[in-house]
Amino acid sequence: MYLFGASGHGKVIADIATANDIKIKAFIDQDITKNECYGFPVLNNLPEDEEKLIISIGNNFTRKKISEKIKNEIGILIHPKSIISGSVKIEPGTVVMGGVVINSDTVVGKHCIINTNASVDHDCVIEDFVHISPNSALAGGVEIGEGSQIGIGASVIQGIKVGKWCIIGAGAVIINDIPDYSVVVGNPGRIIKKNII
Repeated sequence: MYLFGASGHGKVIADIATANDIKIKAFIDQDITKNECYGFPVLNNLPEDEEKLIISIGNNFTRKKISEKIKNEIGILIHPKSIISGSVKIEPGTVVMGGVVINSDTVVGKHCIINTNASVDHDCVIEDFVHISPNSALAGGVEIGEGSQIGIGASVIQGIKVGKWCIIGAGAVIINDIPDYSVVVGNPGRIIKKNII
């Protein structure tokens, strides 16, 4: 497997691959000053072979742009110390970190990050390129729109809809639906500006 993005986030993904006995062939990164990351070689161009690939970049918008150019088959990585219901659907490109719990009938889109110790309850819908940050919690029936980020330690109560390309700040508590492109902070969450991507 290749990891596209030689960064701290990539190191965590490399650990997940190793925990699953998946061999990392190399990181891919356009920074020509990098030739090694976390003990793996860094290539500046993606080799033309049939290895699967994960985009190991934390920025949601950047992941989307890179995904539009990649022709390799896209993998999925799930940490063995996560708990995922057998009825959960997870699309290619998504990474699930250690300590995550994803409960029944949840759908997770493409190229998402479900980060360390996040909790996603039943019947949630997480669209493509979303990042659910460490220690955040989604109650049942929550919908998260494309490209949105739920900040570290944030909580979203049941049945809430968060629009696309929103930023929910660290520790925020979301008790009302959030429109597209909103930046939200606080408890209860309040919109402070619009997100320009």
